[in-house]
Parts: sequence; C-alpha cells; structure tokens
Amino acid sequence: GRYESVESEEDIREIIRRIVKLGEQYGKPVCATSDAHFLDPEAETFRSVLVEGKDIKGGKNAQTEQKGVKKDDAHAPLYLRTTQEMLDAFAFLGEEKAREIVIENPHKILDMCDSVSPVRPDKCPPVIADSDKTLREICYEKAHAIYGDPLPEIVEKRLEKELTSIIGNGFAVMYIIAQKLVWKSLEDGYIVGSRGSVGSSFVAFAAGITEVNALPPHYVCPKCKYSDFESDDVLSYAGNSGCDMPDRVCPVCGETLYKDGFDIPFETFLGFHGEKEPDIDLNFSGEYQATAHRYTEEIFGKGQTYRAGTVSALQDKTAYGVVRKYLDYNHIFKRRAEVDRIVQGLSGVRHGTGQHPGGIIVLPIGEDINSFTPIQHPANKSDTDTVTTHYDYHSIDHNLLKLDILGHDDPTMVRFLFDATGIDPTKAPLDDPAVMQLFIDTSSLGIEPSQIGGTKLGCLGLPEFGTDFAMQMVIDAKPTSFSHLIRITGLAHGTDVWIGNARDLILNGTATIDTAICNRDDIMNYLIRKGVDPSLSFNTMEKVRKGKGLTDEMKTAMLNANVPEWYIDSCIKIKYMFPKAHATAYVMNAWRLAWFKVHEPAAFYAAWFSVRAKQLSYERMFAGQDTLLDAIAEYRNTEEELTDVQKSELYAMRVAQEMYARGIECVPIDIFRAKAEKFQVIDGRIMPALVAIDGMGPVAAQAIEEAAKDGAFLSRDDFKERTKCPQAVIDKMNELRLLGDIPESNQMSLFDLLK
Repeated sequence: GRYESVESEEDIREIIRRIVKLGEQYGKPVCATSDAHFLDPEAETFRSVLVEGKDIKGGKNAQTEQKGVKKDDAHAPLYLRTTQEMLDAFAFLGEEKAREIVIENPHKILDMCDSVSPVRPDKCPPVIADSDKTLREICYEKAHAIYGDPLPEIVEKRLEKELTSIIGNGFAVMYIIAQKLVWKSLEDGYIVGSRGSVGSSFVAFAAGITEVNALPPHYVCPKCKYSDFESDDVLSYAGNSGCDMPDRVCPVCGETLYKDGFDIPFETFLGFHGEKEPDIDLNFSGEYQATAHRYTEEIFGKGQTYRAGTVSALQDKTAYGVVRKYLDYNHIFKRRAEVDRIVQGLSGVRHGTGQHPGGIIVLPIGEDINSFTPIQHPANKSDTDTVTTHYDYHSIDHNLLKLDILGHDDPTMVRFLFDATGIDPTKAPLDDPAVMQLFIDTSSLGIEPSQIGGTKLGCLGLPEFGTDFAMQMVIDAKPTSFSHLIRITGLAHGTDVWIGNARDLILNGTATIDTAICNRDDIMNYLIRKGVDPSLSFNTMEKVRKGKGLTDEMKTAMLNANVPEWYIDSCIKIKYMFPKAHATAYVMNAWRLAWFKVHEPAAFYAAWFSVRAKQLSYERMFAGQDTLLDAIAEYRNTEEELTDVQKSELYAMRVAQEMYARGIECVPIDIFRAKAEKFQVIDGRIMPALVAIDGMGPVAAQAIEEAAKDGAFLSRDDFKERTKCPQAVIDKMNELRLLGDIPESNQMSLFDLLK
C-alpha cells in the first residue's frame, strides 16, 4: 500500500520493515545507507549555510522557495555514520537483520563490482599525416633562410638535438598544429604572442610559432649570412640578449649585422630527456580568438574539438557573502572568528561547471569522446553551440591534447597601430635608446614628472610595466638593457621572488639585477656554469620554481660548487617562477608598444584607449585638460575609498593627462565620423570613440555608427528612432553639445511656417 504521510519515526520504521520484506519476497539484497552529504556531524553548519544562504535575495530565501529545499532538510544530520552507529540505527530490525543490511549485503555488492577508473589511462594525441617530416622541413627552410647553408655548427646542433627529442617523444604534431594556427592568424593580419616556455625551443622559433630566438646572443648578416656566435665580444653577452650588443657591420660584405638570441635552454620546455609534458600556449588577438577556435575544427574535422571544461569552486569572497546573508536573514549573531571558520569550511566547495577561456581539447579521429569524459553545454545552458568536457580538463590532460588559444589585448593593440600608421610593429628595433629611456625617466616623452602627477617613468599604459607597483620595481632595479627588462618581468610574475627576496638583496647590495634569481632558467644555467651536474641542475630548477624548496642532495651540491649562502636561501623562499621565454615574449611586445609611444604618440594613445582602457568618461577625460585635472584631483583626494571601477578610471585619466602633457589634443566627437569603439587619429589629434560617452554601451554606439551611414538626422526624435539610443544617453549627448544643431522634433512649428 502507499504511505500518504509520515507522521512519526515509527512510520519510517514501518516503511523500512516493508522494504526489507519486499527484498526477502523477491530475493533482492537490501542495503542500508547513511545518505552522507558530509563527513563529520559538525559540518552540518556548513551545509545549512550553503543550502539556505546561496540564493537569499531581497530578504526572501529564494533557494528554499524555488528548489523546494525545506529549511529542516538543510539541517538534516547527513554525516557519514560509523558501522556501529549504522547498526544502532537499524537495531529495531533485530541484530541479525541489521548486520545483514549494514555489513553483509554492501560487501556482496562491492565484490560484484570491478574496480573502474573514471578516466582512461592511455595517451591519445591527434594524428596529422607526415607531421615529423613537415616539422623538419619547415625548420630547416627557415634556419637556412637566416643562417645560410651549411648552417653554423651551433645552430645545426641545437636544431638536431631538439628535433630528435620532439619527434622521439611524439610531440611533432603539437608543433604542427600550433604552426598552422599561427600562420593562419598572421595571414589574416593578426600577430600572435607566445606565452609559457615554448620560446625556450629553437624549433618553435624556426617553425614560426614564437618570435623568441632561444639561441645564444649572436650577429648574423641578412645579406651574405656571415654569423658570429664565438668571438669574445659576443660571448661576453652569454645569458643576456643579443639585441643589447653594440651595432656592427658585416666584415664580409659591409651590410649592418642583425643581432638576435636570448640564450634560453631547451630543457625548460621538454626536460633533459623529454620527461616534461610540454604546453604550447598562444595569445591571439581577442578579435581573432573565435576565428582561431573555428580553424581548429577545420584542421581536425567537425566534432573533433571541444572547449575545455572547468569545475568552479566557491571563492573566499563569495563564501563570505553567503555566510553573511544566511546569518542576517536568520537574525543570528556570530563573532568574526566563527564567521571566518564557516567561510573556510565553504570555500573550495564545488558549485558549478564553466569553460576554460581558451582551452581546446582535441579528440583523435576514430575515438569516442565519451570514453574519456562526458560532454555538456557550459553550465548546462543548452542554448549555446559550445560543447565542453564535463570533467575539468586537468583530469584528462594526460589523455588528450589541450591547445591554449587565449584571447589577449596586446596583439589587438599591435594590429591597431599597424592599421593607424602603416608601420610594421614587428620591425621596431629592440635596441632603440629612446625606448630604453622610458624605463629610466620621462625625458623620451619630452615632459617632466611634475606634468603627470609625479609619475617618474614613461611607462604608463605599457603592458607589464605600467602599474605603480611595476614602476617602483623598475626604479629599484635600475635597468639599463633589454635583458634587465626580461629579468624584471620574471621578478614581477614570480611569487616570493621579489618582495622579501631579490628586492632586499638588490637594495642592500648583496646582489644586482644581473646576479639575482629572476626567471626559472637562471637557476639551471647558473648551476651548470658552477659545475653542478646538468640533470641535477634541471631538477633543482623544477623543484624551486614549483615552490618545493631544495633537497639535502641539492643543497650539498650547491655548497660544494661554492654557491653563495644568499643564493641558496633565495631558492628556498621562492614559491613560483616565470620561464624566461614567457618573460622575453612579453617584453618584446611591451617594447614594440613603447616604440610607438615614443615615435607615434597619437596612434599609441588612440590604440590604448580603444583596446586597453577599462573605464572611459568623455566628459571627464576628453573635454579638455582643465576638466581632466579637476577630475584627477577629486579622485586623488578620496583615493583610499575608490572602488575598483573608479581606480581603473583614475588610471585612464593619468594616461590622458600624459597625452595632453605631450601636446596631443582631442577633437570633439562628430557623430557622423566617430567610430563605435575605436578612437581615431585625425590630423594628429584624437577623436574619442562613441563608447567613451558616459552611459553609452557598445550596442548603442554600434547603432549610432550604423545609423550615421544613412545620412543626416532630421531631428532628435529621428535620432532616437534610428539609433534606439536610451533617452538618458541622448540627454547626456545634448548636454555635451554633441548633437549639434539637430532640431528637437520632426514637427515644424507655426513660427517656422510664418518665416
């Protein structure tokens, strides 16, 4: 019979007795479960807060109403029972029956089950026909084009060593995929930035995947292919950058020699014996990212590529909000320490799935994706075309290849500058003294720090070096070369590498920017130079960069090689370190943008406001220098209380202040010429984009740009009708006198007729 309602515990016991009887009647084993949702009874508080607090909105407990979670259920004691607790709970069935359903039957079922792993153990890289042969051909073709035929011994050796390792470990296909993606992007006019350690590979440079040349510093003649890797002058730059060497002419044909080489060991990428799983990460322009993702489908076939899924966990900040809401809603007072304890119990709890910003998982033809991972739409929203892996990609990265195709602002900036000036940013010389000067003072900009609120360097708006923290680092480290900038970038991105470590050593004179540990490769190179076994040097670098300190064997080897005490201490403090290749790629990019900042300033500021600025205000920033200075003063007075959005706006104001100080002016927005989101350079002055107007979103801005193509607006009514612009934005534009003399309405007045 059906039980309509359960009024008491006795009713529940009755239901359980009936279930047990049905099991006996039909010969089915009955098992008892504690329905555990958490381990310890004390964790009940965490679950209650989570179940109730997550969706309390506007004073209503939305979660309990919408999802039918009753308040009592939130407090159900669903902890994992011990065997004795389970036996006690089912004692009313008699001792023998209780033992059968609590102990014997679950064991029987366990014995029937095979041991299964939720993920496959095998590696399944995609296959591209002849990728080994193709990679070899591409690399030799470019190497010959730069260094001539036959190749200098040092180039040939490095190329062969790498190709043997890459092909031997089955990674050629990875390089070919990256090469196809990068070449396609370049063909479509977007340069690609490499990130991570891929620039440690000379093969990656020869295949056109990275612009970072990992060979030692050298001169090479673009005309007759003469090269110099060996002379004493060149060798004195070992470990540094070739672009820092003095200019020289070719002793054979008199042509100006090209300087290159950043001296990065291949082992950072693959290890000494190919034991390190490589990763090729690429920064595509944000405008191009979707195209690059679609292109992977062309390479591998439809249905063979998936977006990498992620599992999102509750962050401390969110957990704190959930706890606060729960306590306020239920009128409970807890001390700060108890609130923090509950927050700790909740943070890290998994609460949803998402997608990786650029990860693409590739499935080899003939394999079934479901044998690796279930698949789904992101966050289970079935209205999107995107399909992601349900498992977090880290769980399956030992099986399937993951490509990192990330969207980034820097390649977009480079494209903007090329379009605006016709100058190829990749040709910006990496030894321009005026660019280096930006990292020393403001003289290259032709202004004094007092004109830009006391900012001492010319780094505002440059990636990697533009924040006040980064500029203070530059001031402390006193760089004089491109190599130093690479070292500073490594210091800035490491954890416990600069503050409380290299900074103190540099400021007290123990080390200099040249001798401090800045990038992970420094450790391996330094130890090998000191005579430590190469494999041990590599393992030391790997341990330190992951924040795992040093083993006794490593310490002993370092002491025996006369490594100073401060160096060993420095290694022990480090928690995470950047690869030199990544730092080099970032500095090359920052340098290019810096070159435009010095030599093509109007284009630089237009690009920065179009691509990089997070917060814009036409009224405060571009309506003249006086208005801007008042706005900066107002924000500076309340700097402690500024929100993150206001801080972003203040930063953009500082960039605008520098622009005005350099004599670059703005022209008012002309609604018939202005672009929706791009600032333009018109006769050396800058016309802001429509989105700079307060309250204007990209959709409305786009609508205005489109509507303006269809000719003049008859009236403001006509403007509103054709652009679907919100009235508040029209009022703002009117107030800023951007609508010119467009009449109020279509209706002609009696006075007009009388005229």
